[in-house]
Amino acid sequence: MSGPDSSGAVVELRVHGVSGASVAQVLDLRQTGQVAGDRSGGFYRARPRCSDTAAVRGVTLEAYRWGDLPSGTVARTLAVAFLLPFMLVNVAIWMRPANPGSATVVKSLCRLLALTLTVLYVLAIAGVALDLLGWKCLASPDCLAGRSWLSWLGGRPVGLRLAVLALVPAAAVGLIWRVSCRPGRTFEAFRAPDQDVSGSRLGTIGQWDAEPLVGRLRAIHVAAAFATLDLALLLARGASGASAATTALTAITVVILTCCVGLLCTPPLIDRAAGDRRLDGVTRTLRTAAIILTVGVVVHVLTSPQPWPEGHGLPGYDTTLAGLFVAQTTLLAALGVVLVWHRRGERGATPLFGLGALVVVATGISTAVAYSAELVYRVADFLDRDVPTGEGIASGPPRAYTWAIYGFFRALLVTLIVAGLVVLISRRGRRRAAATIVARDFPNAPAEAGPRLRQVRDAIARARLTEKLVPLAVLYGCLAGLATATTTIGLLGQFPSDVIERNARLPADAVTFGIAFGSWGIAAVIIGLIISGIFAYRTESYRRHIGVLWDLGTFWPRAAHPFAPPCYSERAVPELTRRITYLVERGDAVLLSGHSHGSVLLAATVLQLPPQVGDRVALLTHGSPLRRLYARLFPAYVDDAALHEIGRRVGWRWVNLWRDTDPVGGWIFSPHPSPAPATAGDPAAGVDRRQRDPRDVLTPPGDSVAPPIHGHWPDESDEPFTEVVRELVQRLDGRAEPPGAPR
Repeated sequence: MSGPDSSGAVVELRVHGVSGASVAQVLDLRQTGQVAGDRSGGFYRARPRCSDTAAVRGVTLEAYRWGDLPSGTVARTLAVAFLLPFMLVNVAIWMRPANPGSATVVKSLCRLLALTLTVLYVLAIAGVALDLLGWKCLASPDCLAGRSWLSWLGGRPVGLRLAVLALVPAAAVGLIWRVSCRPGRTFEAFRAPDQDVSGSRLGTIGQWDAEPLVGRLRAIHVAAAFATLDLALLLARGASGASAATTALTAITVVILTCCVGLLCTPPLIDRAAGDRRLDGVTRTLRTAAIILTVGVVVHVLTSPQPWPEGHGLPGYDTTLAGLFVAQTTLLAALGVVLVWHRRGERGATPLFGLGALVVVATGISTAVAYSAELVYRVADFLDRDVPTGEGIASGPPRAYTWAIYGFFRALLVTLIVAGLVVLISRRGRRRAAATIVARDFPNAPAEAGPRLRQVRDAIARARLTEKLVPLAVLYGCLAGLATATTTIGLLGQFPSDVIERNARLPADAVTFGIAFGSWGIAAVIIGLIISGIFAYRTESYRRHIGVLWDLGTFWPRAAHPFAPPCYSERAVPELTRRITYLVERGDAVLLSGHSHGSVLLAATVLQLPPQVGDRVALLTHGSPLRRLYARLFPAYVDDAALHEIGRRVGWRWVNLWRDTDPVGGWIFSPHPSPAPATAGDPAAGVDRRQRDPRDVLTPPGDSVAPPIHGHWPDESDEPFTEVVRELVQRLDGRAEPPGAPR
């Protein structure tokens, strides 16, 4: 792309060598310095000798860098990959309908579903340690052959084997407990002051002190985790006849699990703010009781003189696992009924058909079930050595896991097929709409611009595919919920291959191959997430493409699952609020410029600014997903009322730039290509400004390629962006009124 005319100047053209250095390294662009914050999140300005780089005279550039808050280290990024199911279920609670009457029920159901993920986490590890290793492998000489790390337990009493290997799931609970505690202390210094400056729910993000709720949820989930381990051990112990001690310990375990469920079903109680020491004491006592009970159960299993039953698998484990899947299916169905019922009372179009929370929570549960099934299957495959695939599936892990892998593979396969059909069927319509936009933007393009025009048309058509993802997400969520429901067939002792061959006349070997293929497909997905997490941390450009999931998921505080990744907005929003307040109080005016998800952070920040600060603030958003994604996914937090309140707080000194080629961002108030005239009387009509992308389809003089198609890429260096900055600066100085302002 050609730059401004620089004739008469000396140009030093640098070309890098084989090291493949970046442009900034080649040009030695060390032009910024940090003025506030730290390495994870900080504010930066141009150094004094580089102050002339500002595009608008009299404007001092400053940047806030927050990218390392959601994924600052490799360990944290990998944790996000493994904790993805917890994160999805946690996000679902924020996707509840705008109808306030549904809040209590949706919260309760989402938190119960989140609790089932913790139970599944424990059962999966217990399945490996207690069922595969302690019960099956240690009783098989073929499995112990050549495994000195495990053979030392071979031939030992069953009670001793189970008591020793119970330390594995107990340690796993302790590990995730420890990991979930550490991030809670990171952002304590960035708590916002306790003041209600906004009536919008979005304004509570970042200001809301989530630590009391997270602490209570953490105690409940830890208690349920240890109680789940206790239940697995006690069911195995009582399979051959329950003694009085076994019965008593089982009753106490059931009471603890019931208390956990009861607390999660009372959102007004569990959501109380900090200072309720009685409630905090109740949850901590419940957790302590569960830990003490686990010690007693392990001692009981170790010392009980009763004989152990004979059987292929750990007694009671298959039933417990299938019962968990029944509970998940029931809760998903209840959540769907509640969402559909409250959708009927809402007017207008309903985002995601009113099923946003159900879609995301079903996806999270399906992912967790796939993770668990894959863990058990891979360990079973390792222990079985060279057993054929079909025989290994039949004699290995519980049948419920087999149905889980089959259901995951079926849901993914059907969704991919439907997605391909949607892309093909909608291509003509999307291209037709894109061609209309191209013809309007470039009406007199010469014939030689034909190939470039087709590229622009295809870019716009691809960007419009985002709207087609909504029904696909609903389809996958429903199929994922159905997959969870079909796992309960394992209670009947049936395998997918037998059922399908008997009812659909499909060969059993083909179904077995599909299950094995699905298992390896899940492994590939997990490895892909790990690799993606590493590359997202090490490569900024790669993070731009795949980091949207992490940034979206960790923006919301932990209100459903305490083991979800930490919420970075608890630091970013208060930190932005304090910095803006400081700059205004020292006499500066502040122009806030937010690209993509940065516009969401700024929206929450503006809602927390004191009124006297907002009078000296202007807002510029570009590539913003506020309307296109957030208003659809989170209707209770981003709606017309919240968006209009943001505009009023900055005196409607707000401009939103959007492009038709952008697959993420879009318009906020009006999809019209130009702002409404000033006589419209509605200042919101002048917020959105459509940008033609690209600027031209012809190669300019002095260049060898046509102007690029920016799409979702930031555009701070473009002239239209600079013109808007000049306009907003004039508005801050009181020299201009916003378009559409009443006269």
